[in-house]
Parts: sequence; C-alpha cells; structure tokens
Amino acid sequence: MQQRLTWTQVHDIGFELFEAEPRLDPLTLRFTDLIDKVMALPGFEGERDKCNEKILEAIQMAWLEEFEDQD
Repeated sequence: MQQRLTWTQVHDIGFELFEAEPRLDPLTLRFTDLIDKVMALPGFEGERDKCNEKILEAIQMAWLEEFEDQD
C-alpha cells in the first residue's frame, strides 16, 4: 500500500524525491519547481497553500542528504 504523505513528513518526502530522481541535485531546483515535484508524488495529500519556505528548505535538505549519501 502506498504511503500517504503530508508536508510535515519532510524526511519521507526527501527520500521519495531522491528515489524518483536520484541524479537530480536538489540544490539546483527553485522552490516553485520543488513544490510541483512534491505535489506530484504518489500518495502526497498536502495542499499547496499549506507549504512555506521553512518546509521547503527542510525537504530540500532531506533530499540533499540522500543525494550526497549515494555511491
């Protein structure tokens, strides 16, 4: 069963984004593009207007941690 995700699950979201695009450096994304990628994740149930810069930074850092740990 697919995990349901919300904005508060920043580490899970970061992992899912890394799994979806392991070669993409998350630091190259604008926050507007990051929001779109998060909202497109299977099982994501958050609303765009419930997100803020602090949440996006946390997601970006969680994704970066996965990205830097590969290999």
